[in-house]
Amino acid sequence: MSATTRVLLSLAIGAATGLSLAWADAGLAIRVADAVQPIGRLWLNALQMTVVPLVLALVIVGISSAADAAASGRIARKAIGVFVVLLSLAALFAAVTAPALLSMLPHDPALASALDGGSRETSTLPAPAGWSDWVTGVIPANAIAAAAQSAMLPLVVFALFFGFALTRIAPARRALMVEFFQAIADAMIVIVRWALWAAPVGVFALILAVTARSGLSMLSALGIYIGLQCVLYLSVTLGMLLVAAVWGGEPIRRFAAAIVPAQVVAASTQSSLASLPAMLEVANDRLRYPTHVTGLVLPMAVTLFRITSPVQYISAAAFIAWAYGIELGAAQLVAGSALAVVISLGSVGLPGQVSYMATNLPVAQAMGLPVAPLGLLLAVDTIPDVFATLGNVTADLTATSVVARSAVQVEQPGVPVNVEP
Repeated sequence: MSATTRVLLSLAIGAATGLSLAWADAGLAIRVADAVQPIGRLWLNALQMTVVPLVLALVIVGISSAADAAASGRIARKAIGVFVVLLSLAALFAAVTAPALLSMLPHDPALASALDGGSRETSTLPAPAGWSDWVTGVIPANAIAAAAQSAMLPLVVFALFFGFALTRIAPARRALMVEFFQAIADAMIVIVRWALWAAPVGVFALILAVTARSGLSMLSALGIYIGLQCVLYLSVTLGMLLVAAVWGGEPIRRFAAAIVPAQVVAASTQSSLASLPAMLEVANDRLRYPTHVTGLVLPMAVTLFRITSPVQYISAAAFIAWAYGIELGAAQLVAGSALAVVISLGSVGLPGQVSYMATNLPVAQAMGLPVAPLGLLLAVDTIPDVFATLGNVTADLTATSVVARSAVQVEQPGVPVNVEP
């Protein structure tokens, strides 16, 4: 039985147990919820304790990887620029759309109380920062203090400065530091995997406690979360077709028809890496892009670029805010979007469940939101994952179309990007 199956099974058993207790005896259900709640929070704490060193290490190593890729030539630099722009657009799209969609749905106040579980977590959240406070807080006066306070955005800004500074020192010393931070990241991933080994127990405790207090409210909320993710992923996928038409110079019908084989592989394997051969075949044989562009950009895209990642981080945070009845301000959404773009560039190579907790936790923390619901969202994340992979593969080919058009215009002015077979 796979880890995902075990987690989903524990979610189902925990939900059934909690609902049965709530139906049979409300008083007993509350007592059982109070008894098992600490188990779930202990599991979440085990995951949360790795976030600060893991994010710091991933950003620094990611900067080094991007710098190495950019050093390989103009096409690589253009590709990285396209990746950053598309990731930023996706994050802003999610920041605008997710809260707007959720605001159309009724909110159950009992859900926030059940998620809170009597811990008063929501009462201790900091008040949303104003624009002046947010801007002055972006650069930390003390990076160690920022890490101690889990102030993720200032910490990531420091990591960006540190990573770029490493590219300016002697190569031998830079290599030592990159190896050091890679070792930290690897060690944190091992700890996260240990914690995820206990995920069935943690998820069982969390969902039992919530459903015992809120009844069916949490299950319907999880359905809303899954639907929100699927809608946003499909919207981003369709948006990539427009990008290919406007910036890549591709007729939408031709481009959409040509990339279908790669999308089929993506949907069936749920892996961008496994879809790489199909993407290369589509780009070279169907779309007729220059092979020296596709051979560089597509492997880079699989390594550095995952368009649905910032969408996932922002939509998860927006869902948590909706569940708790918290109104997100502009500063929170901007901070979350900026952090989502940076983190997504450094976390592409992480395993699925490890990536979910290591990336969603810091974004939720940076936006001043509770992180307890992330354990439940992790359990159901595998359901919309097929749409996420579909969006990622479509975006990889879209980015390739933009870079190919630019490369041909520079190398052979007046020559079309591709030739109809």
